[in-house]
Amino acid sequence: MIAENYKQMLGAKSVIREMFTYGTERAKEIGRENVFDYSLGNPSVPVPEKFTKKMIELLNTESPIALHGYSPSLGIDSVREAVAKSLSDRFGLPYKKEHIFMCSGAAAALSHAFRAVTVPGDSILTFAPYFPEYKPYVNLTGANLKVVMPDLTGFQIDFEMFEEMMTEDVKAILINTPNNPSGIVYTTETIKELAAILERKEKEYGHDIYLISDEPYREIVFEGVDSPFIAKHYKNTITCYSFSKSLSLPGERIGYVAVSPECEDAALIVDMCGQISRGIGHNCPSSIIQLAVADCLYDTSDLSVYEKNAGILYDELTKLGFEIVRPGGTFYMFPKAPEKDAVAFCKRAMKEDLLLVPGDTFGCPGYFRIAYCIETEKVERSLEAFRKL
Repeated sequence: MIAENYKQMLGAKSVIREMFTYGTERAKEIGRENVFDYSLGNPSVPVPEKFTKKMIELLNTESPIALHGYSPSLGIDSVREAVAKSLSDRFGLPYKKEHIFMCSGAAAALSHAFRAVTVPGDSILTFAPYFPEYKPYVNLTGANLKVVMPDLTGFQIDFEMFEEMMTEDVKAILINTPNNPSGIVYTTETIKELAAILERKEKEYGHDIYLISDEPYREIVFEGVDSPFIAKHYKNTITCYSFSKSLSLPGERIGYVAVSPECEDAALIVDMCGQISRGIGHNCPSSIIQLAVADCLYDTSDLSVYEKNAGILYDELTKLGFEIVRPGGTFYMFPKAPEKDAVAFCKRAMKEDLLLVPGDTFGCPGYFRIAYCIETEKVERSLEAFRKL
């Protein structure tokens, strides 16, 4: 007997991944330079040279046993200390080693966070548009993902609808800012209002409500955009971070869970993450990658190209009549499709070798996502395809 729930998932494969696979095959036919692949959020800028040099240094000078052996379950102590110090330095909260759990990217961080603060039957609320993998991430823990639709005028939180959906079984709120797929950034005002509601609901229900903040795009914020550090505004915040976008390291699968020092059970939750790892087969990330990123905690890749690409696309597409909420960060934007059926529109775009992802997969039918983490000259050449559409 095989597991029926995973078998059923085969019929609902990732639209993003399928689009990317199509683009790869199409590139073999007409050349990669002629496929305008806006499907996958794969960073298009190189890692910082500092990271590469650190990797070489580690390989040349450190013991192979240490570099390639297992790290402790919670991560390498020196790395955890360095991450805590960087957060404390940058955001003014007194993080220490015991607040940090190293893991294999933001997906693993979320998987640990969900299991740490919910039991089967509990609910987690998130906000559309949302990263579609949240559904299996949450539902396969036995908890239930509930989705609050956004204020479509700006993709900030619709608080009236949020409060309607807040019930006693909700044990965590999942937010993603800067947001995939919309590119918007929740303002300080939005986060403060969210925190106030959660504090009120904690008292009403008599239990903690955790704010799980998915932050892989935290460093990709455009000039002049208000981008608060979430944990500064709500004590029961669990930050889930990945270096995939800030350092252009998606294939290395490295990130962390950081539980706010102001959370009463912070150290306990981090220790629990080590035990959760036993149940999901996580068993700590790569030792050498942990040591290498610890040397780059105050650095990023050159991320400026993403703001440049965003400006080109926003200006040109709005001239063509597309309705778009201007992104404040990430390398995504989320225009409204010029016809009711965004899936049909994206299929029509494929005929122009323009690969876009329909918003249905993000919980927002009628919109589509552009992942503009591609070369700027390619962005410029793609505009003709948009004009044809």
